[in-house]
Amino acid sequence: MTEGGPDDAGGAGGQGPFHRVLLKLSGQALAGAGHAIDPARTLEIAHHVRAVRERGVELAIVVGGGNIFRGVAAAAKGFDRATADYIGMIATVQNALALQDALEDEDVDTRVMSAIEIKAVCEPYIRRRALRHIEKGRVVICAAGIGNPYFSTDSAAALRALELGAQAILMAKREYDGVYDADPDKVPEARFISEITHLQAIERGLKVMDTTALSLCMDNHLPIHVFKMTGENIERVLAGERVGTVVSTP
Repeated sequence: MTEGGPDDAGGAGGQGPFHRVLLKLSGQALAGAGHAIDPARTLEIAHHVRAVRERGVELAIVVGGGNIFRGVAAAAKGFDRATADYIGMIATVQNALALQDALEDEDVDTRVMSAIEIKAVCEPYIRRRALRHIEKGRVVICAAGIGNPYFSTDSAAALRALELGAQAILMAKREYDGVYDADPDKVPEARFISEITHLQAIERGLKVMDTTALSLCMDNHLPIHVFKMTGENIERVLAGERVGTVVSTP
């Protein structure tokens, strides 16, 4: 893995270049051996998030639901696509509630806000209310994608990051330390890419985010930092170091 030195580009405020970021977690990040949601792994992520807050960085989180249900995969097997996507959105709410519980065990004030109203367990997502929570120092977990089928949680991450004024999206991966020019599982000689533009990622079909999300980030000059999910890596990114892959449009 090739890494550069400190990168001073970025937003203002805080102890590093970022004042507010959005963390995108895959559902698989919460999974463990034999468990769709592994309490130990979820608590480990919560510990990393607490470290982010202790740096004074404001934070929103979008979590996927692939550890429980994948709408696209279910549709390929005969499910109605819209129905499958709604089931997947509900799966993200389950993950969000589990992560909230772990964060509260770490004494991190947290709110789950869902794009699909489930008032018994979480708040509906309202942009101005979400901004108010963040300004009060709370971590906001955005669940249920954008509330519509045919859009992934990648698209939700891009949209929420822009709505909430995040300066970057942090894509924390469970297995890989960034973006490669091919699937490392299938191509052992796949090469690590330290920096790439949104357009190049789209044209080359690289697995950073889906095309809709990448286009939205490109049009609004929102950088994406892709790295392996460890507390040390999160700390280094927030300190301004070049860790993993940076996807940006000059």
